[in-house]
Amino acid sequence: MSKLPQITGKICVKALKRAGFYIDRQKGSHVIMLKDNPRLRACVPMHGEIKKGTLHQLLMDSGLSVDDFLKLL
Repeated sequence: MSKLPQITGKICVKALKRAGFYIDRQKGSHVIMLKDNPRLRACVPMHGEIKKGTLHQLLMDSGLSVDDFLKLL
């Protein structure tokens, strides 16, 4: 498994879009992204860099491995 990079919410949203997610809504500083098949939801914080633990949980919620996510960057 590769190490998680330090990325911003904006970069994370772009990578999730490449994985088939779309922006459902934004509430405050968090963007809610959905994927229809299979039905998945990811909540991306848009305030500065995402901490590694938060990014790891985001990847678990989105069903992506670290290596798959790194390829999308």
